[in-house]
Amino acid sequence: MTDDEAQVAGVLLAAGGGRRLGGRPKALLTHRGRPLVEHAAAVLRAGGCARVHVVLGARADEVRARAALPDCVLVDNPAWEQGMGASLRAGLDSLTGTGARAALVCLVDQPGIGPEAVARVLGAYESPRSLVSAAYDGVRGHPVLFGADHWPGIAASATGDRGARAYLKEHADRVTLVECGDVAEAYDIDTEADLAHLE
Repeated sequence: MTDDEAQVAGVLLAAGGGRRLGGRPKALLTHRGRPLVEHAAAVLRAGGCARVHVVLGARADEVRARAALPDCVLVDNPAWEQGMGASLRAGLDSLTGTGARAALVCLVDQPGIGPEAVARVLGAYESPRSLVSAAYDGVRGHPVLFGADHWPGIAASATGDRGARAYLKEHADRVTLVECGDVAEAYDIDTEADLAHLE
């Protein structure tokens, strides 16, 4: 890992309540014998993120009790029911004063995205002005890297379940796309049918 990459913190958004899954928080779904949040945090580490901040919300106490998240910073988002935007804001806020110059953001419900995709996006980091996104056949997806210069603008525009979508659209000409379709699959675990993706 380069010194530059060491300035990038992983941010895992894992606060959702799994509304379309009958109220089962995605963080607690089982994948490869462990909670999905544990798997996703390990992917960020294996991909090169020296620091990982995990944003928790729904049943946070149970997630803390059941998931092994050593050396992760656990961030409580009391406003998790407001959607992904609130979790993204909480994750970025938690990096204040840590020396991080960029945040590499992953979603807990995308187990098809592994360390290879994380490493590719991380490798495109250049400075706090960086905006980098994984792409799948040219279509922007996760993970996404936000240089610190962009955090105030993202926090101001991150509402509901849109996260940073509006900000990225507005700054599309500055986003570096990194093709990851050959090493990852960007499906979400949103519905009962999607549970077939879990192992």
